[in-house]
Order: sequence, then C-alpha cells, then structure tokens
Amino acid sequence: MQLRKLASSALVVCSLIAGLGTATAAEPENTMILKLKSGEVTIGLRPDLAPKHVEQVKALVEEGAYDNVAFHRVIDGFMAQTGDVQYGDVEDGFDARLVGTGGSDKPNLPAEFSNAAFARGAVGMARSQDPNSANSQFFIMFAPAEHLNGQYTVIGEVESGMDLVDAIKKGDAAQNGMVQNPDKILSARMASDGSN
Repeated sequence: MQLRKLASSALVVCSLIAGLGTATAAEPENTMILKLKSGEVTIGLRPDLAPKHVEQVKALVEEGAYDNVAFHRVIDGFMAQTGDVQYGDVEDGFDARLVGTGGSDKPNLPAEFSNAAFARGAVGMARSQDPNSANSQFFIMFAPAEHLNGQYTVIGEVESGMDLVDAIKKGDAAQNGMVQNPDKILSARMASDGSN
C-alpha cells in the first residue's frame, strides 16, 4: 500500500514537471528553428519582453535572411554570436574583415531592456555602444552573464538543442572570439511555417 502511494506520488510529480515544460514552450508562430550541421536548435521567442525585436527577427527569418549566416564570434564559456546578414552570409558576400559590423536593410531598433536574466540558453540582441543599435545580430549564451542583465535586449531562450549550441566552433580568445572558417546557420524557419 505504501509503495503504491509512493508510485502514485512520483507519477503526479512527473506529470507536473512534464506539464511545466509544455506550458513554457512558445507557440509555433514564436518558435524559431535554426538548422545547424549537427541538427536543429529550437528557440522560443519572447514578444512579451521585446515585441519590436522579435517582430524584426521573425521578418528576417521569413525572408530567409539568416540562411547560411556564420557564427562569426564565439567565446568559449560565454556566448555564440550570429545574424550579420550583411557581411556574414558564407555563401554570398561573406567579409571576414567586416563580419560583426553589419545588420540588415531594416532599421535599427530602440532598446527593449527587461528583467529577464542572461542565463544559459538565453538569446539576446547584439548591438554597438549605442543601446538603440540592435538590428539583426543575436547571440546565444553558453553560461550565465549577469553583467549583461538590463544592458542588452533578451528576445528568447533555447528550448531544445543546447548541446548543439555548445558544439559550435569556438573562436580565438586573443581575437575576441572571431572564428576562422566558422560554423553557420544552414537555415532558419518559424515552426508555424512547417517547411524545412
């Protein structure tokens, strides 16, 4: 009898944990899927935190702007940065001297800072010294970085495939993480699109 109660309690706890996972998953229209050489990374976007940034990222995904774009700056233990659609397309127009300085043909965005923490798996928008200069580039955190909290715009978090993010080719620490022959996003799509 006692064993049956324990088993039943364990089942309830497992059900609650499983329910938490699905309750926090983003809706398909706010789920971005990055196809990497080793598989797919699923990112739940957060329009509740950064509606303008999420809208712009989604528009760029729909245009195919992130396809073949390099992870040009990758710092072990910190983050992997990508999304320079102007200079980072390794199939068309890649410029090793300028990658990381470009954006897209869309306007820069005003900061949408929030209380969301830059924890492992958080996705934030890259910018210059000007807080209102984010455009198309984003980064995925390998580890927490409290010094970024409230200084950069959080747009989402990795829901699955963090092990694939961990495997992205790292850059040279002496060169601020710049990567020679970088890994790339093969393609990006929204889950609501359904196509590959």
